[in-house]
Formats: sequence, C-alpha cells, structure tokens
Amino acid sequence: MSSPVHSFTHGAAAPVSCYARCAGYEIHYMDWQPEPGATLAGTVIAWHGLARTGRDMDALAQFLQAQGYRVICPDTLGRGLSQWSRNSRDEYQLRFYARLARELMEALALEQVHWVGTSMGGAIGTVCASGLWEPALKDRILTLTLNDNAPELAQAALQRIKSYAGQPPVFDTVTELEAFFRQAYQPYGWLSETEWRKLTETSTRRLPDGRVTPHYDPCMIEQFTRHENDYLIWEHYDALELPVLLLRGVESDLVLKPVAEQMMLRGPGARGQLSWLEVPGCGHAPALNVQPHFDAVLACLQNRPSTPVRQG
Repeated sequence: MSSPVHSFTHGAAAPVSCYARCAGYEIHYMDWQPEPGATLAGTVIAWHGLARTGRDMDALAQFLQAQGYRVICPDTLGRGLSQWSRNSRDEYQLRFYARLARELMEALALEQVHWVGTSMGGAIGTVCASGLWEPALKDRILTLTLNDNAPELAQAALQRIKSYAGQPPVFDTVTELEAFFRQAYQPYGWLSETEWRKLTETSTRRLPDGRVTPHYDPCMIEQFTRHENDYLIWEHYDALELPVLLLRGVESDLVLKPVAEQMMLRGPGARGQLSWLEVPGCGHAPALNVQPHFDAVLACLQNRPSTPVRQG
C-alpha cells in the first residue's frame, strides 16, 4: 500500500488559511505556496465534493506544493468556513459556483490555472472551462482533472444523495460523528487513522445544543430539488478544449462505465484530449491521498501520458 502524506513535510511552507470576497460572500480557502525562491510550476485550484470542504485536498496539495505548484483549496459557499447562502434557491447551483470561481481567480489575480475537482468540484471545473457561462474563464483553465465526475451522473446515486444530504446526522460526540464518516466515506478507499480523524475534525460544526454535525448548510440540497438537471452538463463537456483526466473509482455508483465510454467519443475525448483511468479500491470518490493518485494528477498537469492507477 502506498503511503499518504500524513503531516506537513519538513521544510515545506505551511498552508495559509485565507478569505476572499466573492459574489458578496466571504469565501474561505487554503493557500499552499511553494518555498520562497522556488520556480513556480503553475497554480492549481483543487475543489472538493458536494458535502465536503477544501481540507479534503490537503494531501494532494502538499504533494503538488513539493513539485513547485501553488495550490488553492476553496470551501464552496455553504461549506466549511465559507459563508452560507442568503438565497439558497438561486445560489446553490453550478452557475453561481462558477461565478464564485471566477471572482476568486480575479481576487487572487490568477491568470491561468490547472483545475482538479472531486465530484461537484469537477462539475464546477467543467462549466468554468467550457466558457459557456463564464466566457472570461474559457482560456484560463489549462488542464482539468475530474475525480469521479462526469457530465451525466447515475440517477440512482443522485436519489441516494438527495435522501440524506438535506438532513445531516447529529451526534453527541465527535467520536460518534467520525464513526459515521468512516462508514459514509468508505468508498474513498484507504485512509490512515490520522486522516480519518483530520477528515472529521475539519468537517464538523457544533450546534447550539452542544451536539455535532457535518459542516455544511443543509439547504445546499436545493441544488437537486430546484435544479434537477444541474449536473446534466454534456453541452459544457462537449465545448471543452483542453486536456482532461477522468479518474473513476472502479466501484463508483455515480459515474457509470457507459457514461465514461461516451466521454471518450465526445468533446475532448473525440479530440484525443481525454485520459480515462480506473482507480482500484475506490468507489465515489478516490481520496487523492496516495502516491498513485498523485502521479496521475501530476501527469495531467504536465500534459504527459497517464499510466494505470494501482493501489500498491
């Protein structure tokens, strides 16, 4: 089994917790900067999944930082330390998230970036890179890594998400919440004991009665109830003109193989710009925390041929 990055590497610059004003909201992000004086290989935006936070990207960000990349890991509106929406019906949807991404890039003066997105983060990257909603981003995203995301998602899995995401569980203790996370996110694949504890502590909020619950706004589920086809984004995928990497968990119930096969025949797939790698030992979605995952992402950033992902 490949070893993950458990803690900050000796000599590496510690990430900085930052805030930016985007679309009228305070958006939190972690900023992983290369060492002063190091040659900057590029900038990466690493965007998390639906009910998660940017801290899910810590291991990948630390690895890429060591390769000379600056890595920006935002918390989406309504997640983690970012503000919650004042207009959940209209703002918890991909079009508004794309606006947040554009304004974050503007706030940080980022001219060009690579994009790595897990699940929802991949969909946000797709609609940003297509330029259909945010024309200013059309040529500013250099590569796109879709971590178990596709322009069409399995309806059965979406129904499962709708059934639980709008009613996050509540527990008396953090230990109980960690046990829930270990079960819910078992498809992520292998995580160390340290990583499970960090995942829990970086995505927990305490309620007024002292109990704990996952750190997101339950109203974010309105993306599914009020925008039922928000994740049906073939139009955006077909418009992509950049190298794309699809990392699909072998056991994923969200990205089905027939959809991945369609992706190979359309848009960047038809233009020879899509690499599709199956990730063993994972469902939805690979945790991006072990060396084979790192190597696949780095190959995409460097526009090199990818090799099969192996767990050990």
